[in-house]
Amino acid sequence: MTHDMPKPQLEHPQHLDRRDGLKIAYHHTPGKQSDTQAANSRTLKMPGVMFLGGFMSDMTGTKATHLEEHCIRQGLGYTRFDYGGHGQSSGKFADGTIGQWAADAIAVLDEITTGPQILVGSSMGGWIMLRVALARPERVAGLVGIAAAPDFTEDLMWAQFSDDQKKSIMEDGALIEPTDYGDDPYTITRNLIEDGRDQLVLRKPLEIKCPVRLVQGMKDPDVPWQTALRLTDALVTDDVRIDLIKTGDHRLSEPDQLDVITKHLDEILAKAKG
Repeated sequence: MTHDMPKPQLEHPQHLDRRDGLKIAYHHTPGKQSDTQAANSRTLKMPGVMFLGGFMSDMTGTKATHLEEHCIRQGLGYTRFDYGGHGQSSGKFADGTIGQWAADAIAVLDEITTGPQILVGSSMGGWIMLRVALARPERVAGLVGIAAAPDFTEDLMWAQFSDDQKKSIMEDGALIEPTDYGDDPYTITRNLIEDGRDQLVLRKPLEIKCPVRLVQGMKDPDVPWQTALRLTDALVTDDVRIDLIKTGDHRLSEPDQLDVITKHLDEILAKAKG
């Protein structure tokens, strides 16, 4: 029975104070067994689930809240948050970089969650989850990438910008680009591009050994489905599967697509049970 389980939290997030002065907004739902009990127990406990959102997205989106409901029904811990400059967190989006947003995710992992976590990364969050898994391998039980976009600042932005666009970034410090995903334009800064080059993950073997599942739409206008193949080749783990959705776009938020995502999450959870 689940009638007494907590409901998804849509408002009034808590805030994590970062050393750099940012306040990271988050929602954390403990598992059926409290985090304190899990931390003090010597028996194997099910991992929690942590959602990492995309570029200029926030933690109130369809995928984030759908996964929260799915985890609550199973009594699993679940955490979602906004990077600095995103959603309900403080800071300016234009001041952010991949390195900073990865540091935000690591701070949430370290300070809000307990025990092993399955990281679910959407778009840019798929890049961030890889950086987190490399930084905290002992805390990561599995990865689920949703239209994962590792190295996108270099391979999907810089590589496709015109000479004039590149000049705007390098000489003016920023390029403002329209987006199909909201009213606010993208602000692509020189810092974002240059820091992104320090965060690249597809140029050498990725020393990640946990199970990885990748869900990718073949009609995604932003992230080519071949990116999932490149990521698979880079990962050292043999436990990788790609689920290509022929009609899927970048959002992957239709009910049947959400079911595919939760199927892969449940598969990794089943592995954790042994």
